[in-house]
Amino acid sequence: MKDVSFGQYYPVESPIHRLDPRIKLLAVVLYIVGIFFIRKFAGFALLAVFLLIVVLISRVPPLKVLKSVRAVLFLVLFTVIMSVLFYATKTEEPLWQWHFIKIYKQGLINAARMGLRLVFLVLGPSLLTLTTTPVELTDGLESLLKPLAMIKLPVHELAIIMSIALRLIPTLLEETEKIMNAQKARCASFDTGNIFKRAKALLPVLIPLFVSSFRRADELADAMDSRCYRGAKGRTRMKVLKLRARDFVAAFVMLALFAVILFLRYNWFGWAFLAVLI
Repeated sequence: MKDVSFGQYYPVESPIHRLDPRIKLLAVVLYIVGIFFIRKFAGFALLAVFLLIVVLISRVPPLKVLKSVRAVLFLVLFTVIMSVLFYATKTEEPLWQWHFIKIYKQGLINAARMGLRLVFLVLGPSLLTLTTTPVELTDGLESLLKPLAMIKLPVHELAIIMSIALRLIPTLLEETEKIMNAQKARCASFDTGNIFKRAKALLPVLIPLFVSSFRRADELADAMDSRCYRGAKGRTRMKVLKLRARDFVAAFVMLALFAVILFLRYNWFGWAFLAVLI
């Protein structure tokens, strides 16, 4: 669990770290939308090359980014297997058949697309949290959602909640590992038996984890209250967010990538979008 990188910040000096958090948040949103437009494997290859370049520029170890996939590896495998087994068509001959189980070529292609989408959906946001501090994420999110404050939406409080949730992910994982090690020292086993026995064995872990989480939340609330935290009213910032030339360059690169993705999906629309950008 300590190897899960989602929610962790990797402190290093790089151009990606210095980007405005608002640009990075919008880039991730555009990145996620673009993933669902990709239908060809050439698009996934392009996205992989783009991510590799960003990782190299950010100076974050590539293995640390890839470790974020471990948290959803079971979901990826389950999705791929279900997509292969339950794909059915009347216009294609099966590649392999055994009783009622039939495997089609198009089913394998669809399963590969689904698996790649899930992997890329995890890698992008993980890179965001690795290169952006929780404070920067809070400020960026609050700035982007500021227009919603006109309809009395508590924008600052929502941003603080999301920031605290991201910050506590590594802490909860570390706490879980400590509890599991303590239970193993008392001869508890989490690796033997069927799936139901393993799920039952997790009960002695979940109960103290919930108790620890509520205690930590109570202590955090007391700490914020003792520092006179009263929400967004009257609050100032030591660092005011300002867009710089590198932020506009990053935004243009992300829009260009999105245009190429659209071109791979809808040729005419992608070219038109690219022409507008140029």
